[in-house]
Amino acid sequence: MAVFLANSGGAWDNAKKMVEDGNYGGKGSDAHAATVIGDTVGDPFKDTAGPAINPLIKVMNLVGLLITPAIVAFALEGNERTSQIIAAVATAVIIAALVRSRRSSTLIG
Repeated sequence: MAVFLANSGGAWDNAKKMVEDGNYGGKGSDAHAATVIGDTVGDPFKDTAGPAINPLIKVMNLVGLLITPAIVAFALEGNERTSQIIAAVATAVIIAALVRSRRSSTLIG
């Protein structure tokens, strides 16, 4: 959703710039009035969604970089059971964190 919001906000901004360059009647036209409204809606999208998704991407990459070497090392040593346990524990921690965050956001009081 955040990627959609960031992209659509940028698209509305680009549409306004295109009309202001003289396309579709230029400034003062009905198309310009419509793109100004679209840009007004799109600015908060790209200003909030882009920065919000950036930490998420960084955390997912960090978790992948930290867990993958342990799983691969144990798999190469023949301890596939240990690597499966590490993967299962990591998955359980992620699921528990998601469940906890969903519950805390819906509780009132």
